[in-house]
Amino acid sequence: MSTLPKTLTLDTSTSRANPTPQPMKRLTVPRIRQRKGGGEPLVMLTAYTVRQAQLLDPHCDMLLVGDSLAQVIYGLPHTVAVTMEMMALHGAAVVRGSYHAAVIVDMPFGSYEASPEQAFANASRLLKETGAAAVKVEGGKVLAPTIEFLTQRGIPVMGHVGLTPQAVNILGGYGVRGKSDEEARSIVEDAVAVAQAGAFSIVIEGVLESIAIEITGKVACPTIGIGASAQCDGQVLVTDDMLGMFERVPKFVKRYQDMAGVIDGAVKEYAQQVRSRSFPTDDQIYKG
Repeated sequence: MSTLPKTLTLDTSTSRANPTPQPMKRLTVPRIRQRKGGGEPLVMLTAYTVRQAQLLDPHCDMLLVGDSLAQVIYGLPHTVAVTMEMMALHGAAVVRGSYHAAVIVDMPFGSYEASPEQAFANASRLLKETGAAAVKVEGGKVLAPTIEFLTQRGIPVMGHVGLTPQAVNILGGYGVRGKSDEEARSIVEDAVAVAQAGAFSIVIEGVLESIAIEITGKVACPTIGIGASAQCDGQVLVTDDMLGMFERVPKFVKRYQDMAGVIDGAVKEYAQQVRSRSFPTDDQIYKG
């Protein structure tokens, strides 16, 4: 009996996910940490489903099961309403659909802020139920003790500083952070504290470029920029944004494709053929 770990690959002819033995050659957390500075930048995108993970996995070093699924999957106004159940289900799907990239799962709002013990209980649940490599938490100096608590107990943590979407109600929106000298200093201090607490990498979101460059030069772990700077050690985007699934995207996003337009055109053609009774054709019908 084979002892090879298994991942799910999608049989595109039947749309069924079937277990297929695959040698697991995932990028590990220690190897991500070693990618700090000077080498090839790390590539990260968000993923929420098996099929999406399969398509992204060959090209990415990390797949982030982001709480951005609030807006992308569930149509919620912000990430505050995301639950542990959502993150666990989507995280497990992404792990099943990948075998190369390290999978990181966002800790949802309210699942880690109260205490290090609360954070450990929920983080360990996510790793157990998903098979992911690590969790991500938003916040700076105030969360440093929690990050240290988790990493000392075997849970790899990715940090997230700058624009932190889970704090949208405090921040008052999604504007660029660090415009004042005081806020800029605070963001840099947050990143340094998170790195010293043991985070293996840090997402820097929505800050002035000078801040991202300063942080990247000061911390020993890789920085992953999103609306920050090309000088970070890697980059991340919400996949649906960069594929053009939505009409409006943040200013810092490059739309690499107009997938919304592609889908609209395909569905329009299908609808026209159904209404004209030109689909299905004889060679698409089972005659028995």
